Amino acid sequence: MNQEDLLKEAINSRNKAYVPYSKFPVGAALLTKSGKLYTGCNIENAAYPVTCCAERVAIFKAIEDGEFTFAELAVAADTQRPVPPCGSCRQVMSEFFDSTTKIHLTNLHNNTKTITMEELLPFSFQPSDLT
Repeated sequence: MNQEDLLKEAINSRNKAYVPYSKFPVGAALLTKSGKLYTGCNIENAAYPVTCCAERVAIFKAIEDGEFTFAELAVAADTQRPVPPCGSCRQVMSEFFDSTTKIHLTNLHNNTKTITMEELLPFSFQPSDLT
C-alpha cells in the first residue's frame, strides 16, 4: 500500500467517527509490517476522559489481532494544518512503534507532514524505564 492510499483510508475512517460532543471526526489507518491494514476513528463518550482517539482504536484493533510490528500510520482530520496526535496517543504509539516508524499527518486540504516516531515524541517513556 502506498502513502496516498493509506491517507485515503484515514480520511475515509473519519466518516465512522462517533463525535456527538466535539463534532471533530478523526480517522486513522495503520499498516503493519506484514501488510495488514487497520483503521480507527475517534469514539467519544459523555464522560470525556474515556473517549478513545482514532490512532489508539487502530493500534488496539491490530494488537487484539496479534499484530505487533507496524510500518506506518496515517491520521486525518479537518484542520488547518496536518493534524497532530494528542499526548495519550503519542505515548501509546511510542510503546508499539520503533523510532523510525513513519507517521503521516494530514488534513482535508491535502496538507501532509510525514515524521518519524522519534520526531513526534523524542525521549519518550518506554517499558525499559520500568526496570
